Formats: sequence, structure tokens, C-alpha cells
Amino acid sequence: MSTRDAIINKLREAFVPESLDVADESHLHEGHAGHRPGGETHFRVYIVSPAFEGKSRIERHRMVNTTLEAELKGSVHALALRAQAPGEKQG
Repeated sequence: MSTRDAIINKLREAFVPESLDVADESHLHEGHAGHRPGGETHFRVYIVSPAFEGKSRIERHRMVNTTLEAELKGSVHALALRAQAPGEKQG
């Protein structure tokens, strides 16, 4: 299973999102810190879930980081994250 697939599966299980997009942006970081041949080092995640209602931005990021702890300690060098509750304006 790819790292991207593992991230998607874990986020779906933990947050039952209304919307989820996980993009591997490793190719944009060639020659930068943490990049490895084959990619799967830099990801951008956009997730909308009721689990984030009433939570601050920091709390939401901590929730996701805890869920993806193994990936962040392993092959993932960078994770750009936008976590929103349903109905929030994209900002």
C-alpha cells in the first residue's frame, strides 16, 4: 500500500470526512530537504469533517498529526494541512 493510500485510509477511519483530498506533492520538492527518489515524502491534505466542529486550528492539526503519527515519524517529511468543519468558509 502506498503512503498516500495509508494516509487516506487512516483519515477516513478516524474522521469519517465529508470531503478528503490527499495530494502527493513530492515532485515539487526535488532537491529540497526530505525528498527521496520515488516521492511519497511531501503531502497536502484537505479534509472536512464534523469531528473538527468547535476545535481550534491547532487542535485540528494535533488530531490529524496524532492519527498519522507513524507516517510522520517514518517516510513523510512534510504535511500541509487544511482541516475544516462542515459549513466553514474556505479561507
